[in-house]
Amino acid sequence: MMSLARRTLLLLAAPLLGALALACQKAQARQVAGGNPERGKTAIATYGCGSCHTIPGVSGAHGKVGPPLTDWSQRVYIAGEVPNSTDYLVRWLEMPQAIEPNTAMPNLRVTEGDARDIAAYLYSLR
Repeated sequence: MMSLARRTLLLLAAPLLGALALACQKAQARQVAGGNPERGKTAIATYGCGSCHTIPGVSGAHGKVGPPLTDWSQRVYIAGEVPNSTDYLVRWLEMPQAIEPNTAMPNLRVTEGDARDIAAYLYSLR
């Protein structure tokens, strides 16, 4: 039989270990099916994302209208509406109003392929 102290320690440690495992998982770069970070960096410049956002590694991307896109892989939500997942990010980039109808983010008519590439680049940021 397990002592009370040992049981208490296990009950306290279990959530902490779970949180640590989740943090380690989030720290790993997410893979975006069909996405290429280098093409994404080029697409970000082509679509002019840096006009509104600060984006590390993208020349001239020092916008102050939208939020900075630094440390994207560590974000919890997209637009404060949906979990930060590859599927939601691709959808957000293709048509932001489908996720947040009143968003200031313009619909730039980003293609699915470009959205996947842009997502791959954003998830590579740490």
